[in-house]
Amino acid sequence: MSTLTDPEVISLREITKAFPGVVANDRISLDIVSGQVHCLLGENGAGKSTLISILAGLQQPDSGSISINGVEAAITSPRASVDYGIGVVHQHSTLVPAFTVLENLMLGESGVMQEKKRAKERLDELSELLGAELDPQALASDLGLGQQQQVEIAKAIWKGSRLLILDEPTSMLTPQAIEHLSESVERVKAQGLAVVFITHKLREAYSMGDCVTVLRSGRNVGHISVEELASFDEHEAQESILRAMFGEDINSVGDDAAELAGATEAVRETRSIDLSSRPVRLELDAVSSRGLGRDVDVDGISVKVHEGEILGIAGIDGHGQGALAEVVAGQRPASAGSLRFDGEDVTKLGVRGRQHLGVRYVTDDRLHEGTVGSMSVALNLVIKRIGERPFWRFGQIQRKVVDAEALRLIGEYGIRTPSPATRAGTLSGGNIQKILLARELTDGARLVVVNKPTYGLDLKTVHLVREILIEFAANGGSVILLSSDLDELVELSHRIEIMSGGKIVGSVVNDKPGTAEKVGHFMTGAIEGAQ
Repeated sequence: MSTLTDPEVISLREITKAFPGVVANDRISLDIVSGQVHCLLGENGAGKSTLISILAGLQQPDSGSISINGVEAAITSPRASVDYGIGVVHQHSTLVPAFTVLENLMLGESGVMQEKKRAKERLDELSELLGAELDPQALASDLGLGQQQQVEIAKAIWKGSRLLILDEPTSMLTPQAIEHLSESVERVKAQGLAVVFITHKLREAYSMGDCVTVLRSGRNVGHISVEELASFDEHEAQESILRAMFGEDINSVGDDAAELAGATEAVRETRSIDLSSRPVRLELDAVSSRGLGRDVDVDGISVKVHEGEILGIAGIDGHGQGALAEVVAGQRPASAGSLRFDGEDVTKLGVRGRQHLGVRYVTDDRLHEGTVGSMSVALNLVIKRIGERPFWRFGQIQRKVVDAEALRLIGEYGIRTPSPATRAGTLSGGNIQKILLARELTDGARLVVVNKPTYGLDLKTVHLVREILIEFAANGGSVILLSSDLDELVELSHRIEIMSGGKIVGSVVNDKPGTAEKVGHFMTGAIEGAQ
């Protein structure tokens, strides 16, 4: 292992990687130094994930080189990456739920039974290094998100890594878990490992990083060295990074730039409403639904959504949020309990019937479930009204009427497309998401369930999508917001319900500072066994 008195340098030079239609990495050069946290900052699509895939051996660069202390390193596979001492903690868990902590860490090793004692000793060493209590016999499925991440970090440095890469590690962590993560990163750094911390939130770069590199459109557009970051005050660092992140767009973004880049703590953007004075739009009374395949069951959910309310649903992915969305939309039947919409029992009503009442659903799978990529933008905008007047008459599509409606929605929602006839699958993710919102929020929409509505979008589109949802609620619409980003839930929701294991385990009214901490209390108390 490296020491702080003899720093090791991993150098990337002129790394270029292109995919059909996009240059993901465009001649990127940077140095990663042992004993330092190098923050890689940039919005979605900036090229961060591709660069990390190259370091992890999952992708090969088209050109450029990687060297360790001046010696070229050929990272031709994930195994080669591990052999070079590079460990990656990905955004989504790679743990096997049915395995114990120790079994997950020992995956891929030979002589498992013979090496179990040595593995337990190594786990004890890593637990001490990370400042975490890792129970070797605990099942991965029983761990909370913060604990899972500690195990992922231990797994990444299991064989003595020289470089630890953390890919967007904090999006759904509670404030308490983020604090623990920060402490673990400091401990790892003090042992001489290099850390690459990937984020799109400016405040995390301040708190975690020794130096910061900003990527935009696949290029390295800015770097703040260790010395510069130490000498800057927070305002100077923020201005420097924001200009690198937004470039010429910073003037058009204006005062929203810092908020979009996550420079400050999340605060609620929606206006306050008195829920007690608002009629109940949707009521779930002890609703259950059997899981499909590996899905988590929805178990005894009771919740009310009021007119004009944005209700946030928080929790670790896979704990029933998606099933809840499908139950509300009518895509999944309730096995027990009842659903009432505007006072009417809709428990047995299907998708089409609920749509006619104004219930809409924006899936998190915008490319496959949400749209038909081979069909035109115009048809995708009216696909849920096939056969209905005025778009169809006597079984025939009325193309002029469809195109006129499409042009109206394209203009209203700012969908960037060459024409209504353009195939939807050729558009960017942000514009495809606008198609979904335009389709679901028109024609009498009264309640919309949105699942991860801004995931994978650039910051300007994130801002636009959030404004669309805020305006819909301000005009009397109701929103059920499922998100894996705690900041997003805090910024948009009037109330936040916390799910675990298919159940509601807590509820927080978002009317005072400290909402994230309160949500974190329920998540750690109910899921991680803390408190």
